[in-house]
Amino acid sequence: MHNLDILFVNPGNSKGIYQGLATDYAAIEPPTWALLLAESVRGKGYTPAILDINAEQLSHEEAAKKIQQLNPRLICFTVYGQNVNAGTVGMSGAVKLSNLLKEQQVSNPIAYIGSYIQALPIKCLKEEPSIDFGFTNEGLYALLEVLSLPKIDVTNLEDIKGIVWRKDGVPKMNSAGKIVSKLDMDTEFPGYAWDLLPFKETPLDLYRAPMWHAEYSQDHRTPYAALQTSLGCQFACEFCMINIINRNDEEEIGVAGHYSLMRYWSPEYIIKEFDKLIDMGVRTIRITDEMFLLSPKYYVPLCELLKERNDKLKEQGEELKMWAYSRVDTIRRPGLLKLVKDAGIKWLCLGIESADKNVRLEVSKGKFEDVDITKVIDQVHEAGIEVMANYIVGLPGDTHESMKKTLDFSLELCTSGWNTYAAMALPGSQLYKNAVENGTPLPEDYEGYSFHAYNTLPLPTDQLTPAEILKFRDDAFNTYHNHPLFLERIERLFGKKEADNIKEMTKIKLKRKIFENE
Repeated sequence: MHNLDILFVNPGNSKGIYQGLATDYAAIEPPTWALLLAESVRGKGYTPAILDINAEQLSHEEAAKKIQQLNPRLICFTVYGQNVNAGTVGMSGAVKLSNLLKEQQVSNPIAYIGSYIQALPIKCLKEEPSIDFGFTNEGLYALLEVLSLPKIDVTNLEDIKGIVWRKDGVPKMNSAGKIVSKLDMDTEFPGYAWDLLPFKETPLDLYRAPMWHAEYSQDHRTPYAALQTSLGCQFACEFCMINIINRNDEEEIGVAGHYSLMRYWSPEYIIKEFDKLIDMGVRTIRITDEMFLLSPKYYVPLCELLKERNDKLKEQGEELKMWAYSRVDTIRRPGLLKLVKDAGIKWLCLGIESADKNVRLEVSKGKFEDVDITKVIDQVHEAGIEVMANYIVGLPGDTHESMKKTLDFSLELCTSGWNTYAAMALPGSQLYKNAVENGTPLPEDYEGYSFHAYNTLPLPTDQLTPAEILKFRDDAFNTYHNHPLFLERIERLFGKKEADNIKEMTKIKLKRKIFENE
């Protein structure tokens, strides 16, 4: 007898993905998709629960025991990372747990939803026998169809669109299922099941913000929440796979961006989720949208509503401390930055990618407008908003000279946040498809897709080996975070203790398998 229809499992493998940074520095993000799906199915009359292994820091054995005690009709692993692009690395912890469940002869059907199985559905089922079936789009409608079955028979799912399953033991991909339309966002994704998350003393206190979001203070990282005001992205950058959830073909190596679609919750509806968080005492919030500052039609009314809330909090001696994403070429109306700041958005995470315009344009297929980046950063700073600047080294066309140009440019901009990735062939991205077609070596396991991991393997370029790119990235991390002007800025804005926290962070050295093989 099942009292629970579905258990959404958020897997964990923080130490494998982040190495020594996992204990004190890596963020612990709420499982956004599990929260959205749980609230959706609950609204249709089903009983969901969420098991967040990462937040509770459970071993696989402890997690397996909890799952068996809960005994759901369906075990659904939601395998996304701290952003949709990072979902592949989450597979490392997920498959270890689902393998253990099968070894323990757990008979409850196991489904996966996440960016990796969406990108490579057939390959995933061939490689992972512990997965009974998976969802090939965002999954809501297919999930509801599965839950409506009197008995979930994983050997007979012929009629359900939007899934990959095994017919007579052979992986088969059914025709694509539909995604939630623009008009149905408020009703089909009616909010977040915050009450299903684990907590210690107060809601969301097991989650913690990135160090920079907390102004480099360990004391201000919790409680922490993340939510989205829109889904999708209208751009098609070659290094990104976010729009893979919108695929509507049966191509095995799908590529994101072909069916890009932006869908928004109405500002009047999504503000209710902010109100819930504020009522729970949460002030530190991440707006997870890939492009928050894209459409003034949506973000201006929402920011006006958030400003009302933030003004009331300020009267009580508090304030919202939020961050949101943008690109440097989408801040087209700098006059609105004051409203963004007044709404409680204290940080903007900007994708600068490369200081070399030719490299930047190559991976964005001409959809990256040539703007004066320095001017944009100055405008953001003048509005009283701090910047987390994101860069990528090892993009197609990169050389030692262009990577150094990017580092030097980042030092010149001297933003309070700095993050540089080594270009990775993420499944679902054009870079991945190119790598497969060209026979370029790829990471040997899921962990290897994390650029923090021991066995990570970034892409080469025509002039650079993966080891050269990774060494440059690791050295650049230390160069930037120990740079006198950067540390002076942090101490001036946030305090000496916070600057010292950064120095301590740089003492953690990531081990790299690729360097041992040289």
